[in-house]
Amino acid sequence: MGCYGSTAVKTPNFDRFAARAVTFDTHFVGSLPCMPARRDLHTGRLNFMHRSWGPLEPFDNSFPELMRDRGIHTHLVTDHQHYFEDGGSTYHNRFKTWEFIRGQEDDPWRAMVQPPLERFKERYSSQHYDFDDPWKRLQSVINRQSLLTEDDYPGPKCFKSAFEFLDINREADNWFLMLECFDPHEPFAAPDRFKEQYSTGWKGGILDWPKYEKVADSPEEIAEIRANYAALVSMCDEYFGRLLDYFDEYDLWKDTALILSTDHGFLLSEHDWWGKNRMPYYAEISNIPLIVHHPDHAARAGERRRSLTQATDLMPTFLDLFGIPVPPEVRGFSLLPQLERDISVRDVVIFGVFGGPIGASDGRYTYYLYPEDLYAPGLHEYTLMPMHMTSMFTAAEMKTSELRSAFDFTKQMPVLRIDALRDARRIPNNDRVGWAPDVGTTLYDLQADAAQSRPFRDVGIENRIRERINLALRQHDTPDEYYRRYRLAK
Repeated sequence: MGCYGSTAVKTPNFDRFAARAVTFDTHFVGSLPCMPARRDLHTGRLNFMHRSWGPLEPFDNSFPELMRDRGIHTHLVTDHQHYFEDGGSTYHNRFKTWEFIRGQEDDPWRAMVQPPLERFKERYSSQHYDFDDPWKRLQSVINRQSLLTEDDYPGPKCFKSAFEFLDINREADNWFLMLECFDPHEPFAAPDRFKEQYSTGWKGGILDWPKYEKVADSPEEIAEIRANYAALVSMCDEYFGRLLDYFDEYDLWKDTALILSTDHGFLLSEHDWWGKNRMPYYAEISNIPLIVHHPDHAARAGERRRSLTQATDLMPTFLDLFGIPVPPEVRGFSLLPQLERDISVRDVVIFGVFGGPIGASDGRYTYYLYPEDLYAPGLHEYTLMPMHMTSMFTAAEMKTSELRSAFDFTKQMPVLRIDALRDARRIPNNDRVGWAPDVGTTLYDLQADAAQSRPFRDVGIENRIRERINLALRQHDTPDEYYRRYRLAK
């Protein structure tokens, strides 16, 4: 995004929005990746210390449900297919109304019993597409056979649905629209007109879905993959610009807040990696955009904020917009006071994937704390909804379960404690890979080394950040084994 310093991708509309809103420069993820991030978004608290990818729990607060119970009409427009898998099945139902746009990634949408594999192999590179292994990439290509025009693409359909909602409801009070686009998530497939401005001259098979692994591609292949990503970002930018045009046409700026953010980033060969989940949560993954317009703070248009914010702050912000009390279990902070001036509400944020390293940043230093063994036993899942991304917990997992007394956020409900077995279908095992074997605890100075190319160790800095990690874990009533796993004093 140009408003965050990019020169490689053209984003005139994201930049246009930043010029009339407040832009947050040190906004971080919380729990990773997709559905854990959404649980943070709904509940205003981190969950990666207790649970891998899974549904909202019976004890969870959910901001759209809290709004709905107060008479606010909450509506979700999304093409995010993970909501309709086992591990995401309780999120969209918290909204009063919702619309699901079909066709993204491996959405089980179009049925093709005998797909033309040889034709697919001619068109798609075997580096990204193995059609002899009928997994999600084949379903994605089958879905794409139905994307004949730009209007057929899920992203444009999401915006079309949002405009239909606004046409009907823009004059009404007390509504909340969550327009959630899967793009620019992989596969990086955009209509040809967006790719033309980033043409690399590539003549080989389609390269738009890098596997989460170390980079072993030629410079030409890297350029083509990144060009396909840039094209998809440009498509997102253009359609977001149409939303800004709608705000202009109907002067929604005077009485409607508009908040732009995302769930996580993606490595596009930076640090010699593709993807996410397996490696340290470098800034490209963890330092995400946040741009906020509020009519009462229009005089702050174009200003920037350096104070640390986090994805968990969005939920209390949404409630604050409607004057709804924030539940005591929430650990995030409303962003509304920060729109007026750059005030600090925390000095460190922590973030991570269940069982992986704990990331922490104070805005200058970023720290990745690894356990001695990422596969060591003793880690547990705490849940009343034993589902992984696309499957139920197995019999082997459930045989280890026992009922445990309530945490301080489970509203006196006991929960199941289930052994986090090494071969369970959770991130990153579910992608048939494991954690990166060649990394460990390290520290980066983002002021002197923004590219995070010079890792170092410093006992004084690390001890200070570890104290703040301890504090965040205590605030989230983290189980004792997590402290032992990361050699932290409770």
